[in-house]
Amino acid sequence: MNYTYKTQGVCSSKIDFDIEDGIIKNVSFTGGCNGNLKAISKLVEGKDAKEISRLLKGNTCGFRRTSCADQFSLAIEKALGE
Repeated sequence: MNYTYKTQGVCSSKIDFDIEDGIIKNVSFTGGCNGNLKAISKLVEGKDAKEISRLLKGNTCGFRRTSCADQFSLAIEKALGE
């Protein structure tokens, strides 16, 4: 199923992704640090959604209390209904 998550407090404005049978696919960030977010997208492709959420949760960016990775973990949690 396809999900779109509007981020808060980070440079990227939204995250689009699929979860199929608990597996992350087709991750795309809009805005943000292009190279880093492309790398995150590649690294999480084909991985277990719950595990990725657990790994990324709580990541910060500079002075912010969140990051694009942390926002992605929140998006996954919401998509999984946690």
